[in-house]
Amino acid sequence: MKTAFVYSDAIARFDYGSRHPLKPFRLKLAYELIRACGLLGSPDPRVVEAAPAGRDELRTFHARDYLDVLAASNSGRPAPGAERYGLGPGDNPVFPGMYDWSALIAGASLLAADLVDSGEVQVAFNIAGGLHHAMASRASGFCYINDPVLAIRRLVDRGRKVAYIDIDAHHGDGVQEAFSGTDRVLTVSLHESGRSLFPGTGFAHETGSGAGTGFSVNVPLPPETDDELFVHAFSVVIPPLIESFRPDIVVSQLGVDTFRTDPLAHLNVTTNGFCGMVSMIRDLSPKWVALGGGGYDIANVARAWTLAWAVMNDAVAPEVIPAAFLGQYAGAGFPNNRLRDVPYTIEGPQKDMMRKEVERVIAVVRENLQRRH
Repeated sequence: MKTAFVYSDAIARFDYGSRHPLKPFRLKLAYELIRACGLLGSPDPRVVEAAPAGRDELRTFHARDYLDVLAASNSGRPAPGAERYGLGPGDNPVFPGMYDWSALIAGASLLAADLVDSGEVQVAFNIAGGLHHAMASRASGFCYINDPVLAIRRLVDRGRKVAYIDIDAHHGDGVQEAFSGTDRVLTVSLHESGRSLFPGTGFAHETGSGAGTGFSVNVPLPPETDDELFVHAFSVVIPPLIESFRPDIVVSQLGVDTFRTDPLAHLNVTTNGFCGMVSMIRDLSPKWVALGGGGYDIANVARAWTLAWAVMNDAVAPEVIPAAFLGQYAGAGFPNNRLRDVPYTIEGPQKDMMRKEVERVIAVVRENLQRRH
């Protein structure tokens, strides 16, 4: 399997601010752990240097006036009217290099799409990508430029059918909105219910519009959902959809804010369930553009995406994190010095209630799909 790891050290040099939960440093941590585990070994040319997307490339989705404000705020001082575009204190701070950071991530996702579409590789992974909340004219949910939309649009413009699979804890609202009216893109998002988590969307009745009716699929899961139920919902919903849609390329968002110790969501996924879903995506994808996403426990991010990269390469990752890496990043909080989590499941009445809710949602999704056909 030919693979490409699209990355630049420059991505980790930006800073949302000391109190912001999104830490770009987590990307360098993941890259360094992948390398320490021997998964980027020479002479295999797997690492491909990312380059920023140009203004014209960003304009394929984002509005000109919005990009003007982003660029004008790149110094770290908000441009006049920035708040109208979702920029300012809180989720989407104005920080030095904000536009440069966003353009670099977008360029990395576009490069990943190009590498896969050309046949140069079968799988390309941009761990910095997956900023799925950004809207055409507004920043949202820590996201300024929607790199999944840009990558998918490029592929669709070339005549490709694309399936987008999102397993982040938060609904992939920006991607769904961008493609809700087309049957050339299937968007599927499994996430914590919008009743308990930002952005408050992604309910099962959201199925698209016009020609795209039935091509937006949402599986909202109850808080505290564990590996067993998350993987069950994935395995029941995703494979039949992909087999029916028959995409040319799969684009996936592999957010790990679903994990038990993530501070921003309320789910109980571990590396065990996560790797199971990554393996299924690999097996279902004729070609695969993999993107990162959420994850606010930086040790979880590094461990999970190291394991995901191993799956993409049919490689075996070590059980124990290399001692030299742990010595260099002693304060990053790696539990028990191991890559994989101990299995975790919930039992009892709480599990019974969650199972009923998950089965109810799956039944609604199936009914929606039957109605489409």
